[in-house]
Amino acid sequence: MTRHPLFGLVLATFGALVLTPDALFMRLSGMGGYQMVGWRGLLMGAVMVALWALTSRRRGRDLALLGTGFGLAIVACQYFNATLFSLGIAHAPVAVMLLAVATVPVFAAVFARIIIGEPTRRATWVTIVVVLFGITLAVFGGKGAVTLTSDALLGAFAGLGVAMVLALSFVILRARPDLPIPLLIGLGAALAGVTGVVITGPAQMAEGTVWAIVVCGVVILPVSFFSLSLASRYTHASNVSLLLLLETVLGPLWVWLGVGEGPTPMMLAGGVIVVGSLAVYLWHTGRRRMAAA
Repeated sequence: MTRHPLFGLVLATFGALVLTPDALFMRLSGMGGYQMVGWRGLLMGAVMVALWALTSRRRGRDLALLGTGFGLAIVACQYFNATLFSLGIAHAPVAVMLLAVATVPVFAAVFARIIIGEPTRRATWVTIVVVLFGITLAVFGGKGAVTLTSDALLGAFAGLGVAMVLALSFVILRARPDLPIPLLIGLGAALAGVTGVVITGPAQMAEGTVWAIVVCGVVILPVSFFSLSLASRYTHASNVSLLLLLETVLGPLWVWLGVGEGPTPMMLAGGVIVVGSLAVYLWHTGRRRMAAA
């Protein structure tokens, strides 16, 4: 199955779809930024490291790779991803945060060119532009559009940081397929979790709706990020990054269904543009790869 030309795209699509309700469960938890960092990081870290311990057949080699520059880079990327995403969602409008994260395909294309000399096809650049237009329309277009306040700017910077570290992580994992994904991502998440607990304080960690954040840390995050990271070994990092943008348009719909925050007509229109352009891109890429196989 892993040899199939579309395996990487299918796996990335699955991971992105699993991630889409993440913001809803974060809202349902009612927790603060570092409190969510603590819960999400420790739970995800425990699941991923346990997965590595149960499945790895080369633990000694994996631990040696952990100490390499690329290994430590993946740990650092996951640390900042886990921290910045929770802080951005807690302090800024979700729409602005997700719009900034939507720049991840651009960073992925740039990093792939610099690190591994991998060119980005014209069709990918066209799709990136169309997707970013759709997301911008959804967030800033028409009545109910988001206004740029200090909190919104904070969310934008946090989202850009998330986009950069995610893109870098995808590119490194494509360049070094021997890196142990569960171990590195798990350690990065766990370190972020420890930071969150220390800053929040153990006594305050139980405040809020714990079950909602447990769903994030035990199910949504491990399944989605393992799938997305593994997919980067079988398709271009820019492709994985593009499919990750499904969260940007489908995430607010989950919030609408869960807590009643209805999308504006422009949000729906932007969502149609994003999903439609990604569907066309996947269809075009699939035909091209099947023809080449």
